[in-house]
Amino acid sequence: MTPDSAPQQGTVPDLDLTKDVAELTADLLDVYSVSDSEGPMTDAIERALKGYAHLTVHRHGDTLVARTDLGRPERVVLAGHVDTVPLPRTAGARGTVPSEWDQIDGRKVLFGRGATDMKGGVAVQLALAARLTEPSRDITYVFYDHEEVSSDASGLGKLLEVAPDLVTDADFAVLLEPTDGRIEGGCNGTMRFWVHATGTAAHSGRAWMGENAIHKVGDLLRILEQYQPESVVVEGLEFREGLNAVQIDGGVAGNVIPDSCNVHINYRFAPDKTLEEATERMHRIFDGYELDIVDASPAARPGLDAPLAKDLVSSVGVDPHPKYGWTDVARFSALGIPAVNFGPGDALLAHSDDEHVFASEVHACLDALERWLTA
Repeated sequence: MTPDSAPQQGTVPDLDLTKDVAELTADLLDVYSVSDSEGPMTDAIERALKGYAHLTVHRHGDTLVARTDLGRPERVVLAGHVDTVPLPRTAGARGTVPSEWDQIDGRKVLFGRGATDMKGGVAVQLALAARLTEPSRDITYVFYDHEEVSSDASGLGKLLEVAPDLVTDADFAVLLEPTDGRIEGGCNGTMRFWVHATGTAAHSGRAWMGENAIHKVGDLLRILEQYQPESVVVEGLEFREGLNAVQIDGGVAGNVIPDSCNVHINYRFAPDKTLEEATERMHRIFDGYELDIVDASPAARPGLDAPLAKDLVSSVGVDPHPKYGWTDVARFSALGIPAVNFGPGDALLAHSDDEHVFASEVHACLDALERWLTA
């Protein structure tokens, strides 16, 4: 098997949601579910959840929603994505499929693609869905596809378009992205855009006959080099912004003056700004350049002042931190639903060649959420 090819797995075995949650995580890791290949994983989750009478299960494409309807005064969403990034390309990488158990400093640890991002969190969702037949709050469990690709492909985004009523009656949401066992409030927004420079092609032996497009982006790169990232405090949490060139493209041959050069820029902005304000800021910074915006997602405020958030913080017992990356908490925030990130695993290990999660981290996340949902 090449590092990024799909294993020949056939029908996925039935999932036992009552087994140890770390072992359940291993079962999920053993299912190949790189973006565009989530179907078998969603099929297995659907079969498992339909066996529980206290849940009503709905499917939209490869996104699944399971709900309790017990008439509780409050409803919370527990959400997680079932897809992963492609498998590692490095020979001997451990963050692949199938999973592998080991020990680090005497602690049981699970290696495999998606261990942190985010099948450990999905395993916690499934364990809670199976065991919480009488939770103190009604719960909506969302398992969605296509998170690891462009935002317009998101299964959660599409669900909110075609069947919003399955989600929008919630009072609070928890996204089980990896947070190293602490609550991370809100998230930075993100925007990607291209800046295009054009020139006139010519033979490099007669360079004066042309106009070099690569040279034209020199001032643009100096703007980026001199930019000082801001730290912004929002609701007591300090968010750090970033503005960086992430890709550059230009030139056709070693003896041709290039007639085009394109710079791809990523802006990460704090939740004190709306998407419109962030866009206006980029136009001011790059005054005189035409920005070709290809992707943009709003930031989310922390939402930690919500009573349900305060109860969750108490259950976790660790001070909250900001979320520097973008996550789907922004989709809930845009709907007026306060949302936080809380899940097992170190986010710095996500997508790495040795992606792994400690069994104790998955257990601790399950215990904290169970306390919160049964209090």
